[in-house]
Amino acid sequence: MVEHRPARTVPGERVAHPAFGAGSHTRNLPSDRCLLAGPPITTAIYTADPAALVAGDTLYLYTGHDEAPPGGTNFVMRDWHVFTSSDATTFTDQGAKLAISNFSWAGADAWAGEVERGADGRYYWYVPVNGNGAGWMDIGVAVGDSPLGPFTDAKGGPLISDSTPGSSPLNIDPTVFTDDDGQVYMYWGSYYGLRAVRLNADMTSTVGSVITPSGVTNFWEAPWMFKRDGVYYLAYAANDSACSAPGYACIRYATASSPLGPWTHRGVVLDQVTSTTNHPAIIEFKGQWYMVYHNASSPGGGNFRRSVTIDKLYFNADGTMRKVVQTGGSGGGQPPTGTNHATSATASTSYVSPWETLAAVNDGYVPTSSADHSHGAYGNWDHRGTEWLEYRWPTARSVSRVATYWFDDDLGIDVPASCRLQYWNGTAYVDLPGGCGVAANTYNVSAFAPVGTTRLRLNITSKPNHSTGVLEWMALA
Repeated sequence: MVEHRPARTVPGERVAHPAFGAGSHTRNLPSDRCLLAGPPITTAIYTADPAALVAGDTLYLYTGHDEAPPGGTNFVMRDWHVFTSSDATTFTDQGAKLAISNFSWAGADAWAGEVERGADGRYYWYVPVNGNGAGWMDIGVAVGDSPLGPFTDAKGGPLISDSTPGSSPLNIDPTVFTDDDGQVYMYWGSYYGLRAVRLNADMTSTVGSVITPSGVTNFWEAPWMFKRDGVYYLAYAANDSACSAPGYACIRYATASSPLGPWTHRGVVLDQVTSTTNHPAIIEFKGQWYMVYHNASSPGGGNFRRSVTIDKLYFNADGTMRKVVQTGGSGGGQPPTGTNHATSATASTSYVSPWETLAAVNDGYVPTSSADHSHGAYGNWDHRGTEWLEYRWPTARSVSRVATYWFDDDLGIDVPASCRLQYWNGTAYVDLPGGCGVAANTYNVSAFAPVGTTRLRLNITSKPNHSTGVLEWMALA
């Protein structure tokens, strides 16, 4: 859609203006086998699509492995990793425990899976893969004698494929749940809708028909099923304008009195994150509930270079879930925590339009959306190309993260095409790794090794025929 921004003759006055005309993703870091969650769970590799399992005193996280190069524009995923923790704070990467090569019939795409313990005491890993035969994404199953495997193909072919009656045209994101009576259920699906089926006790075959559960509002993908106090919960990624920016997803959830529904929508439990995709795993571990998910907030991260993170989750007295506060790359209206050096900085810019204000970028206001300029907004309309913002301090500050909340007025100012962070090393500006994120309606968080500096610069490159703006720019210790 072509956007327009009227010219202004005085601040606040809008008059007619001709149309201007009318845009992700992204390091191989040194290996670190044991890192603090805090989050993400690791920065040694990029991880995505988490599933969680508790066995004994150990929390296991099963993740995808993003291997797209910097600037890559598609998923490159060939294996799955397992991370372990005894406290949900420090995680150890146990390595790749399953790969596409474990399935002789599979061709590519190690997408989101989940592990469930069978009645025989073994562990079954359900994963969607791109099969070599008819159909696109199929669901296979591997089995191992322990949560760490080794895992081998348990069936020799797909459990669910396009030829399965009632299946989805895109069979992805399986989640598996065992009820108190021992009956096992599997749920999966994409934007073609949610699917569910019972599994036999052997965990490698289905019983009965595939169904399409009812009452699931705005389902997109990534279902996760669990039970608490006799109530069944279904969390899933939703892609709708009521909870996320275009192209992004939040996590909605529904409840039911039986495992196959019908379901009643209850609300949003996780706002959109800094990656376009959003994927939940909800687990109770040592008396505390957690939300495990991924974002694009690690250094060098992006929509195809994601990182799994974990935050605490709380329930209200009536059983509804409180919205998760994101501490590892904020989404929506929740700013990241930490000392914000921006509030003590002197801001400058290459250009600010006369009807916007530079003071808005570090006044500490928390926007509700990219259109919320109730405390003012920095904007450079009608300049095109690259402009910059800069913070200066009289003495050096240690900065290890920035968070940028973009201004988008639907009138010619839009989120940028790209951005670049730099710091002053005493003689020159030096690039900081990882980019800075260009999502609307969220804090775009970039993390990097701490730097001590008296100047921090944000270079902003606009989309064609648009200008750019900022509501808040945080410089965090």
